[in-house]
Amino acid sequence: MASELKGQNVIVKIKAIYSSLSSKEKAVADYILKNTQEIIHLSITEFAEYASVAEATIFRFCKRLGFRGYQAFKIALASELVEPIKNIHEEIKEEDEVVTLAEKVFAGHIEAMKETLNLLDAKVLEKIIDVLGQASRIDFYGSGGSSAIALDAYHKFLRTGIHCNAHSDGHQQIISAALLGPGQAAVGISHSGSNKDVIEALKIAKANGAATIAITGHYKSPLSKEADYVLYTTSRETLFRSEALASRLVQLSLMDVLHVAVSVRRQEQTLGNLQKIREAISIKRY
Repeated sequence: MASELKGQNVIVKIKAIYSSLSSKEKAVADYILKNTQEIIHLSITEFAEYASVAEATIFRFCKRLGFRGYQAFKIALASELVEPIKNIHEEIKEEDEVVTLAEKVFAGHIEAMKETLNLLDAKVLEKIIDVLGQASRIDFYGSGGSSAIALDAYHKFLRTGIHCNAHSDGHQQIISAALLGPGQAAVGISHSGSNKDVIEALKIAKANGAATIAITGHYKSPLSKEADYVLYTTSRETLFRSEALASRLVQLSLMDVLHVAVSVRRQEQTLGNLQKIREAISIKRY
């Protein structure tokens, strides 16, 4: 069936196999056909809840259509529904001048910052700072674009005197998580909240007794389920695009908040470390 459907668009594919679907799969198909524009903005967990089906049912449905999984299905659907230029940035137009383009990109970033700040749960933030400030070790996990956030967090938290690491490789993440334990923490970063490597690492760390923290842009994502504490970001970016723009800056800002707060609580040690770092780095400068 997959070979027969090759070359057809997603909606045509769904209609072509509809009669052969199980009742649960038909529920998935019905939801897509009735909410085509909304699907590209939903994580698989959100879709499953709204359609009242299991995530596994959605995954099987996507496989029947010839896709590797839900993300591949959503990207294909988005390519048919979304104007190509929107895959670069949601607000720009072909005819925009460079200055206009810059204004729109900056405006999107500023709006994402404001929205995320309003979204912060003070109690959760306070608890996360407590956990990180008392941890004997913190490991940061991020893959793809989120790996830069994990590395930046590692670079900053080194100054606090807490032993920390950053891992972008899936195998290293799992090995790291397996060696964590009580009194230590794992921080998983994923805008979509659906990265398998990061999710698995947090799951293993949690099973070993480490505190788990997630930074993601989606409430009902697989990553948030594995975390003891979650910080949510918000931006206008959609999940069909793999490159996050505004969300990346928001994640960096959240990491800055955590770093500054933990540094204040470990002020004496942090200030001592900063002095040592300045002295060491001075030999690298003219």
